[in-house]
Amino acid sequence: MIWRRALSRYSRDMGIDLGTANTLVYVRGRGVVLNEASVVAIDQTDGQILWVGSEAKRLLGRTPANIEVVRPLKDGVIADFDVAEVMLRYFIRQVHGRRALVHPRVVMGIPSGVTEVERRAMREAIIRAGAGEAYLIEEPMASAIGAGLPVWEAAGNMVLDIGGGTSEVAVIALSRVVTGRSMRIAGDEVDEAIVTFLQHEHGLAIGLPTAERLKLQIGSASAFDGDDQFVAVAAGRDLATGLPRSVEVGAPEIREAIVGAVAGISESIRLTLESTPTELASELMDRGLVLTGGGALLRGIDMLLAQDTGLPVRVAEHPLTCVVEGAGRTLEDPESLGDVFAPS
Repeated sequence: MIWRRALSRYSRDMGIDLGTANTLVYVRGRGVVLNEASVVAIDQTDGQILWVGSEAKRLLGRTPANIEVVRPLKDGVIADFDVAEVMLRYFIRQVHGRRALVHPRVVMGIPSGVTEVERRAMREAIIRAGAGEAYLIEEPMASAIGAGLPVWEAAGNMVLDIGGGTSEVAVIALSRVVTGRSMRIAGDEVDEAIVTFLQHEHGLAIGLPTAERLKLQIGSASAFDGDDQFVAVAAGRDLATGLPRSVEVGAPEIREAIVGAVAGISESIRLTLESTPTELASELMDRGLVLTGGGALLRGIDMLLAQDTGLPVRVAEHPLTCVVEGAGRTLEDPESLGDVFAPS
């Protein structure tokens, strides 16, 4: 045990946000050091891993028949464990180096809706990827910590984390999730809604990367002065002729395309509030709802949710990194935050 404690001084203990769209890594004492796409490119002829992360993502929709681009997570959980393990090992080595005798402690965020079997499998994947010890923390708890909310207090804190594969809403008090919901309505579903809209309204087939670009360029959850003048060009394949074609798409069209997904998120917040104990619910009228995750950057979503729920709504200062920062801070302050881990 003495030698293990001595070696731990050289270990780069880390928090990991293993997301459907992106993976972020936080190193104790250094902060967020890695942000890569959760994508792997594989040569189908021999099974060789060609690229991992953002380099692999650039190949989406552009690969020859012998190269498969895989996203090993779906709806926030691991769908392909072998590929996910390879990806995790690559990211851990990027950060930790090749220290043969030292294995980092890892705290990883997981969706609150995962099953016990999925939870064990995710923990095993971290260990097999090179971690010495693995701890799991539910993503809404991690995002609340990362957003600076006082989760250890008896008063209620409410957070909505809109990721790539799942959105998580939770009311937290005394370092526990009092009530919450996990929904498979998030960034990916918004992108798919844009793809479907352009197929139906313009007869144009586009890829998910193009849909994501349209969302970032002109997407909004509610109308702003001047927003309706914004347009962007969508290039794809004409469904009637099979030939390349491009169309101009306006901001109101993107808003119409994503209205169903945004409404689903709003409904989950209302259902969570209905199951919140009365005293905590009354405190939320002052404390409000904090938005985290990439989906929190959709313009106007804070205004729309405030209108739908009657709560004050604000976007966290750094919404993209809240989950990984929350996971990492449990390593920095284990005495105060040691009760927040999920059972493994």
